[in-house]
Amino acid sequence: MSETSRISGHTHLITLIGKPTTHSLSPATHNLSFGQAGQDSVYLCFDIEKEEDLPAVISAMKVMEGWDGSNVTMPYKQAVIPLLDEMDEAADLMGAVNVIRCKDGKTKGFNSDGAGFWRNVKKAGVELEGKKLTLVGCGGAGSAIFVQAAFEGIAQIDVFEMEGTFGEQKAKDIAPKLEELKGTRVVLYRTGDDEELKASIASSDILVNSTPVGMGEGNADTPVPAEFIKEGMVVADTVYFPQITQLIKDAEAKGCTTVPGFGMMIEQAAIGEEIWYGVEMDADMIARKVYK
Repeated sequence: MSETSRISGHTHLITLIGKPTTHSLSPATHNLSFGQAGQDSVYLCFDIEKEEDLPAVISAMKVMEGWDGSNVTMPYKQAVIPLLDEMDEAADLMGAVNVIRCKDGKTKGFNSDGAGFWRNVKKAGVELEGKKLTLVGCGGAGSAIFVQAAFEGIAQIDVFEMEGTFGEQKAKDIAPKLEELKGTRVVLYRTGDDEELKASIASSDILVNSTPVGMGEGNADTPVPAEFIKEGMVVADTVYFPQITQLIKDAEAKGCTTVPGFGMMIEQAAIGEEIWYGVEMDADMIARKVYK
């Protein structure tokens, strides 16, 4: 059945709001998944040109029955928060929302970035409870990974971020809250001290890159020197283009369990569908038909 032939007066709506949205693979992902699951919904993208228009958008969502929620992308992941009725605990700590559910005229904000990342890692057979993590980068994706790591039971997180950046300040703000709520020990470092980075990785079970270093076809850059990677540890990347980054190649050469960033996007989308409708996305099918 084609996408248009299944649209009726009963069809519900999920959107992506941000600026720009035209590059997104989310419509292809969710519309295919909705069709496969028999979910009578469609997914559409809308550019919101001005932040001051956001209140009108959220108000419309609350009163238009059948508009069941939305994804939120840059630059509105923070700006949308004061407009929502309720926040998920992890999203509240992250200070960013990328999934909104609207039910009975009430909106609730979630963040699937960190949960999608760690679900992708766990699909590789990795146990997280009680482990130590070295995280390089704590920007948008990194802060979500940072917070969710504590919710997954990771015992200690060493965070490396550039001095004076948004990521450094965010890590400083989040760290005491995670230690209080989850008992996770957080140690903050500034990138640039190779000896500290080397020592942290040597004592860690998991290494995660949440910087854009290595992105782009043929890019041989890496956020971590190959000689710092510990044999047999878990190494995960958030960079998904190329699918196999230099960091992942170096880790494979050390016999590490490697988790490329590619699967993270699919798991994030799957979590969105669980939040909106409680349906389970066929991740393998989406990988074959959309992301390959």
